[in-house]
Amino acid sequence: MSTAPVIPAPAPSPSLVTSASKAKATPAVFMEFVATRDELLAELSAAQGIVSTKTTIPILSHLLIEANDGSVSVSATNLDQALRTKFNAIVKKPGIATVSARKLYDYIRLLPAGDVSIKLLDNSWLQIRAGRSTTKMVGMPRDSYPQMQSPAANLKPVSLSVQLLRSLIGRTVIAVSTEESRYTLNGALLILEANKVAMCATDGHRLAIAAKDEEVPGVETARKLLIPSKALHDLNSLLGSTNEDTVQVFEDETSMYFRMGSRDYSTRKMSGQFPNYAAVIPTNNKNTVIVPTADFERSLRRVSQFADEKSNGIKLNLGANSLKINSSSTEAGESEDTVDAPYAAGPITIKVNSSYVLDFCKVVGAGEIKMSFKDGQSAARFEPEVANSEFTSFIYIVMPMR
Repeated sequence: MSTAPVIPAPAPSPSLVTSASKAKATPAVFMEFVATRDELLAELSAAQGIVSTKTTIPILSHLLIEANDGSVSVSATNLDQALRTKFNAIVKKPGIATVSARKLYDYIRLLPAGDVSIKLLDNSWLQIRAGRSTTKMVGMPRDSYPQMQSPAANLKPVSLSVQLLRSLIGRTVIAVSTEESRYTLNGALLILEANKVAMCATDGHRLAIAAKDEEVPGVETARKLLIPSKALHDLNSLLGSTNEDTVQVFEDETSMYFRMGSRDYSTRKMSGQFPNYAAVIPTNNKNTVIVPTADFERSLRRVSQFADEKSNGIKLNLGANSLKINSSSTEAGESEDTVDAPYAAGPITIKVNSSYVLDFCKVVGAGEIKMSFKDGQSAARFEPEVANSEFTSFIYIVMPMR
């Protein structure tokens, strides 16, 4: 019996092998865009302060990146505060990804100027290419990222000057309480009226209130918004880095929203009743002295080096045409400085926390300070002698130390 010859199967052509290998090696792309390093870095930097760094929920340490219609948005949240910011990009394939906020920021800021290509690959990995650098970062599924909130379409905004709101925060945030037990004092009160905007903060030992008389578009009835301390610091940073002139403020039952061009920031509202701050402001402090801010601050800094470390207490001694500042402690020693100051009323000695007074000096700026006293046992009142052009008034109250 004859056996039919075995004819070997033809070997695949080299071109087919190469094509098959390439197809197998090329990963699927679920998002792809190209942006400039500087634009990307600016928005990543803005988001860093919002992201939770100490959290038991891993996704909160990530950013949500969405590419669509010629732009890319970057979102960050810690569940109480959130930011969504947008920048222009060449979007080759729309998509959504999450990636570690800190890791991405630290890497992008080390890249040279130029274009950066970002792709979302299988298993939530993010590929980043710039020049001759290629990096892959591990991401997380988008499904576990919290839902981002936006102001409802029917909410009417109030428009404020970016510079004014930032200045209000800068003048008052120094007096916000850091004690968690004093919840309603862990923020500042933004007061919006048709012809006036003001902000007030107090920690129970001092109070700061800055106000400006000007028309506030969008205010039909007076509003009072209690802004949490964390949000004040976030806003101060965002307002300082935006190129916008105005910020739009929205509110609903649970949240406040601040829109600065392509950046939308939101924060939960604080509950509770803010203290009656007007009752704290003394109106009968008739003993007044005016001193140069720079001279007074330098003397304070020298003398406070010898104050008790726990209390930071120093004494202000008003006498004939002079203000003496002194302190002493068993650990450091004692110190006294004298500042020339026109004063002809009766002598007054008051003990105050030097840190509180130095905080005021730092934010009040150059010029002169007017200090008013009733006696050594009552609240001291500090304010600029010549009103800052930004404000109609800026008052700072410090309670005496017993």
